[in-house]
Amino acid sequence: MALSKKKRNRKSKKENKFFRHRFLLIGLGLIFLALLIPILIFFPVVKAEISYYFRQKDQVTVETQPIDPDFSIIIPKINANAKIIKDVDPFNSQIYQLALSRGVAHAKGTALPGQNGNTFIFAHSAGNWYHANQFNAIFYLINKLKIGDEIILYHQSQKYIYSVQGIKIISSDEISYLNNQTKEKQLTLMTCWPPGTTLKRYIVIAKQL
Repeated sequence: MALSKKKRNRKSKKENKFFRHRFLLIGLGLIFLALLIPILIFFPVVKAEISYYFRQKDQVTVETQPIDPDFSIIIPKINANAKIIKDVDPFNSQIYQLALSRGVAHAKGTALPGQNGNTFIFAHSAGNWYHANQFNAIFYLINKLKIGDEIILYHQSQKYIYSVQGIKIISSDEISYLNNQTKEKQLTLMTCWPPGTTLKRYIVIAKQL
């Protein structure tokens, strides 16, 4: 009888030890994921910032050949060269996140390069963050732009040059810049701000030269 009780005690201790190890592994796994997700979110941004720093330090000349002459954007100062996905619905996250996994997005209903009106190009940092961040990181660096800096758009192999005229940080629900009905040939760039969040929007406004 006593022997049977000892066996039960040993079995109980083994089971308790097994569950302790199991919970420990689960806990370590959750900690690892908690650390991994921020790294995946912010790594493209940190990489872009480091690359920008060394380009400025070494005064590297940026290649200005478009990645896609049909529709793309080049920002020489920050070494941005990305494909633009045309006519993307900026109010449908499922649609624009898919587009942002392939490049940056041209807002549906806004002007095309060379037309009078506002050409609206955007990137977001929420949703399909892992793939989209590759291109959002390019637009995170638009905070380096100053008045007079150059932005180049290519559309149907035609080159359009813009000069930065204004920079603003706005609330996330502000859409007046998207609906701007200007008669000038204007370009607006937008990304989420601060990087990796959706708290604000960073806006760069440029005019065609």
